[in-house]
Amino acid sequence: MRVVLTEAPTILDIEASGFGSSSYPIEIGLVRGDGLRYWELIKPFDNWTFWHKSAEMVHGISREVLRHNGTNGVHICLELNKLLKGQQVYSDGWVVDSSWLNTLYSRSSVEMEFSLSPLEMIMKESQMKIWHDTKEMVMKEMCLQAHRAINDALIIQQTFLKSRIL
Repeated sequence: MRVVLTEAPTILDIEASGFGSSSYPIEIGLVRGDGLRYWELIKPFDNWTFWHKSAEMVHGISREVLRHNGTNGVHICLELNKLLKGQQVYSDGWVVDSSWLNTLYSRSSVEMEFSLSPLEMIMKESQMKIWHDTKEMVMKEMCLQAHRAINDALIIQQTFLKSRIL
């Protein structure tokens, strides 16, 4: 079943400590359909030790920055639940983002009160055909650093909206 949205979708994006199954979320970014933005660095739990230098080179966030500036995962889960309770949220990288989000909620012992689905669930075939070119155009227009969670969420949401009307 395909859902048709008449407004901007709520988009969630996550950056992680690496690319494998041992990786964990280190930054979360969210842009709701009404424009509200939320982002936080995630302070790693003590048993979250996996770190891939190549991932750090992509997102530019060091473990030291997370230790000093990261927010406790429980607090982040509670905030997300407050902001998203009962909502359908979308990700363009659902396979990895859903895994990292579940890792965060599970380790925090907090029940998730919203649902995360693949963005493709609400995209038309015509959008999919022009997605890459539209995203490049949006990135140039917005002049945002890619691979930071809030920036990626904004880019994805705007790409969705522009690809829908092109």
